Amino acid sequence: MTIEHAHAHSLPKPWGVVDLRPWSNAGDDANTIGEVWYERSDSAAIPPALLLKLLFTNQPLSIQVHPDDAYAQSIGLPNGKTEAWYVLSATPEAKIALGLKRRVSPEQLRHAIDDGSISDLVVWQTAHPGDTMLVAAGTIHAIGAGLVIAEIQQRSDATFRLFDHGRGRELHIENALAAANAGPADFRVTPTRLTDTRTLLVSNSYFTFERIDLAPNSAWCLKAEPETWLLVVSGDACAASFDLTTGDAVFAQSDHVNIRVGKNGLEGLVAYTGRLVPQLLQCVDMETTQ
Repeated sequence: MTIEHAHAHSLPKPWGVVDLRPWSNAGDDANTIGEVWYERSDSAAIPPALLLKLLFTNQPLSIQVHPDDAYAQSIGLPNGKTEAWYVLSATPEAKIALGLKRRVSPEQLRHAIDDGSISDLVVWQTAHPGDTMLVAAGTIHAIGAGLVIAEIQQRSDATFRLFDHGRGRELHIENALAAANAGPADFRVTPTRLTDTRTLLVSNSYFTFERIDLAPNSAWCLKAEPETWLLVVSGDACAASFDLTTGDAVFAQSDHVNIRVGKNGLEGLVAYTGRLVPQLLQCVDMETTQ
């Protein structure tokens, strides 16, 4: 039985930002922070299966691809990396690229990498707050400037860069060619309203990703039997013994998290391993299952 106030760990990136507010206070004035990783507060515990992140972009990220489990294990990695994104904030011109305009051969993809034309081959879409994207392993993708994104993923840092906007960082062409599904991607996700409080964003064999919207001054029980992460997007609450506000996260497993929502209500993201849990939330005051 485990409930922990997750630790926010900031990672400098050349494409990051200095000021992470209002989403996080984990930044520092000396570096551009691109990612905030949420880790278990018990550093000696078994690493979780999922990794919850916030991404902050002031420049485009590299065009990249992540391996699936089979390819990752063939090169000595424990698992691949399928991920999902929820857009928290987007400037009017912010874009995300997922998949290619057409299917290409490995030779054509290599040529596009060599001459830089891959930046015109990927499919760029305008991003808006509230958009959800599933980035299946093997999907060629990129994130543009002007975005704050909440990401849930298989716990892996296996990233193969195909193009990096002249930053001089290493590319991983051979691994990228082997891992990539070099064609179009069906990435748009249509959220499904499950109850008044729960909206299903993504569900697959690796994780389920939901948005929850809890009324001010209400009380709930979150049934965190599988590995479960709760990220506060807005509002405030007390979860177990932890006071939470925007950007705070909780890790729980084999336990029940009692949530008392504050006067501002709470919008949150919940991610957990495996498929959809039908009875994830119970309203304590009304004794009704959500």
